[in-house]
Parts: sequence; C-alpha cells; structure tokens
Amino acid sequence: MVRVGVHVSIAGSIAKAVGRAEECGCDTFQIFSRNPRGWAVKPLAPGNVAAFRDALGASGMAPAVDHMPYLPNLATPRDEAHARSVEALEGELARAGSLGVPYVVTHLGHHLGAGSETGEARVVAALDRALASAPPDVMILLENTAGEKNSVGSDFESIARILGNCTVPERLGVCFDTCHAYGAGYDLKTEDGFSEALAAFDDAIGLELLHVVHCNDSKGALGSGLDRHEHVGLGLIGEDGFRRILRAPELRELPFICETPEDDRRDGAGNIAKVRELAG
Repeated sequence: MVRVGVHVSIAGSIAKAVGRAEECGCDTFQIFSRNPRGWAVKPLAPGNVAAFRDALGASGMAPAVDHMPYLPNLATPRDEAHARSVEALEGELARAGSLGVPYVVTHLGHHLGAGSETGEARVVAALDRALASAPPDVMILLENTAGEKNSVGSDFESIARILGNCTVPERLGVCFDTCHAYGAGYDLKTEDGFSEALAAFDDAIGLELLHVVHCNDSKGALGSGLDRHEHVGLGLIGEDGFRRILRAPELRELPFICETPEDDRRDGAGNIAKVRELAG
C-alpha cells in the first residue's frame, strides 16, 4: 500500500487537523501551522501543541508535513523582504519542532528579474541562516516550482545547485510536486517522459534526497509555466501518468500528499481513493 494523504485545515485548533486527516482516510497529511496568506502569526498555545502531538502519536499517521505560508520569498533581492522571509522560515521550523513534525516544505520564490544566479544565492543564504537556529529534528524540503516567470527551482539543476551550496546539506531534502514538474516541462504523462524525468532528478539531485511527493494533476499544459492543480487523473497528466508515478519502485515507499481542489466532482477522500486505485 502507498502512503497517501491530503492537505488538511487547522481551523478551530491545530489539534483538529489530525482528526480531519483521519476522517479522510489519510496515512500521512500536510498542514499550514498558521494563516498562510498573512505575515502576522500567533504563537501556538502549549495546550494545542500537546493535543496535536498526542493525537498524532495515537493516529499512527506519518509523516505529518508542515508547509510554509505563501508570502515569504527566499529568492528576493530586496533586503527587507528577504529578512522577513528568513524570519518566517525560522519561525516555521521552530513551530514544526514543537509539534513533532519532521518536514517543512518551502517554495523557493522568485528573483524578481535579478537573475537565477542571484536568486539561488539568496535562497542559499536564507536556508543557512534559518537552519542555524532550527530544531535538530526538522528538515527543510525544497519544492520544485512550475516554471513561472523569474521563478527559482523549476529545473532539477537549480535545486541541485542550491543544495550543493548550502553549508548544512544534510538538513535539506526535496518535495517533488507533479503538477509543478509538468508545468515546468517534465513530461510525466508518457512512459518515456516519466522515465527521463526520474533519471534527470536522480542525476542532478539524487533520489535519496526525495522525501515527499505532492501528488497533483495539472490543468496547465506541458511546459506552460502554470501552477494549476487538478484532481488526480482528471488533468493533463492523467490516470495512466499517475499509474506509472504511483507504481514506480523508486517512489512507491514515499508519502504522497494531494493538494487538490474540493468540489462537486471529488473531495480529499475521493482523491485518496483514486490514488490507491491507481497504485494498485
């Protein structure tokens, strides 16, 4: 059986996320530990932290994954925004440590026209600074991006350069987003394209550094640069593409987390069921 889950809400209390994940049938799950669309952040109440840890331990689900909020931009050349982004990452690492969550997934951001080399250097500086004060049992996972204008980390070589230039590479890993990879030009839909993408990842980064897969189909076309998630099997990667992804021996033991929409076609539990069906 593959381990599969969804991104769940923390509305009402962060501890409620565990129950919501169980109700969906998750084996693993992802959360935002705070409001993802603002800079303001409330400290986690000790009682809620204890309740989350107790519920997580009793559930048997693993791993729980924390995702960085949307506003931080680790690649920005603007000093004030960069400092604020690093502070947000430091805070998220501390929150994950208190919750017993082993992974914090982060987008790498946009260089705003300063160039990829500058953007990658800014990401390296941010990661090194944040990890200097991070709990020892929390790892940062770098998420590949969809090829948007001025984005950093859309190709595997960019991620590899960032990993190679950090002073503590052992504290870093990768979260592979299938929708983003397809948008960036990696053809996960076809048998040859998927094999080539997997080999390219292994050559540039190393599959041993891959810890989580974001299992999202794509509304955007191959190489479109669009980050538009779709239900698993209903987008342009399609059921055959995901059947190969989910059955690949190199990936099968990894946690798969769906960040898919909830609408009248399918909800989180429906996407989990579809993943298990395609995984065989």
